[in-house]
Order: sequence, then C-alpha cells, then structure tokens
Amino acid sequence: MRIVTWNVNSLRVRLPRVLELLALHQPDVVCLQETKSALDGFPLDELAEAGYQSVHHSGGRWAGVALLARSGLSVSESLRGLPGEPDASEARWCEATIDGVRFASVYVPNGRGLDSPEFPRKLAFLDAVVARVAALAGSPLVVCGDFNVTRGDADVYDPAAFIGSTHVTAAERSRFERVLSEGGLTDAFRVVHPDEVQFTWWDYRAGHFHKGLGLRIDYVLPSDELAGTLRACGIDRNFRKGPKPSDHAPLLADLR
Repeated sequence: MRIVTWNVNSLRVRLPRVLELLALHQPDVVCLQETKSALDGFPLDELAEAGYQSVHHSGGRWAGVALLARSGLSVSESLRGLPGEPDASEARWCEATIDGVRFASVYVPNGRGLDSPEFPRKLAFLDAVVARVAALAGSPLVVCGDFNVTRGDADVYDPAAFIGSTHVTAAERSRFERVLSEGGLTDAFRVVHPDEVQFTWWDYRAGHFHKGLGLRIDYVLPSDELAGTLRACGIDRNFRKGPKPSDHAPLLADLR
C-alpha cells in the first residue's frame, strides 16, 4: 500500500499538480490538507476520472481535509470532525476505513504566536487528537497530515531562529509525542531516515525553498500493527517546484 500526505494549500488551485501526483506515484491512499474547498466545490468528478474515491470535510476558504482512495478499495465508516476539537467548523479532521485500515487526515492549527489566543486553541486541538488516537489504538491505523509541529531540532532549519515561536515549543512537542505513544503510532520518516535532515514545508517568501530553509511538519504515522510492514518513506521535493506549487511537498510511505 502506497500512502501520500500533502498539504496542497488550495485543492482547486493545485488540482493539476494533484492529478500529476496521482498519475506519477499511483498511491492507494492520499491524505490532503488545506483543501480550502466549499462543500459543493470539492472536485469529486475530476478525482473520480483519475481513479479515486473521495471522503472530504470541507469548510470553505480555510482549512479542509480529505481522503482519496484508489478505485476498487473498500471505503466505509467515514467520520468528519474530531471529538473535542475547539471549533468543528474549521474542518481539520476526517476519517474513513480503507481496505480494512482506519485512516485519518489532519490539519492542526498553526497557532500564530505564543501570545496569540490561537496558541491555546492549537494545544487544545492536539489534546483532542491524543484522545482520538488513544480511542482508536489497538487496530490498524494510519494518521497523516500537517501537524504544524516539528518533532525535534533536526526538523528545523535553524532552531535559534525559532526561539520564542510556535512549532518548536515543549508544549507542542510533548503533545505530539503523546499522539505517538497513546495511539501506538510510529513516525515513518524517522524510522526510514533516522538521522537525515529533510523538510516538508518552506515559506514562499525570500526563496526559502532554494535556500533550504524549511521545517518538517508533515507526517505519516502508522500504528504498531502496520509499522513492521514499512519499507520506504520519502519526500518528493519536485512537487514544491514547477508551476503553482504548494508551500508543502508531499510525503510518501510504502507498506508491504
């Protein structure tokens, strides 16, 4: 099974690149974030023509998450929204069982700044993720998405530049570690690349991508039941290049 997670930063704008990715990598399951689609504007038909079923949680101009499953795979028990999340209207979590595996696509709030009212909302959302994965633990599960948290300093281009900023705080990182421990989940990229410094997000401004100034904030997290089948995981930087790129690159993982 090939899994992709990608924050596309507007699915309508990035749809040609998404279709390109589907044709090139032929994934079985794709988790999308920041689709920014209205409920009636999600491109169901275009994705179906490309061979993919869709489960989406759409909230309009901001956020939005989706799961795509290759045609022929069974899709059931879809769930939109995260129990206990601060604002369900933001459309940041969706789940479905695909070919016997529970998948979730998540887009964690940015948090903006440590003195912003958005920061405690980010922590509350992460707490809700911890509770949900704990409830799902014990059966095959893959959680994918943009957590807006760097797991460690190796995932930040310059840790000193982020002192006093979000994405690197102990409060955020400790909650991410609880997502892993209480959900019985594994950071797929770190299993395959324990010491490699690579990023999944680069600011559009000031040529950050070409300067290598990025963060690793996107994750594929398989459960213990699946982690032993992990055989590859990598970032396709080519999708951060070319026409109309997202500011994120897709992360791919292969399970036997």
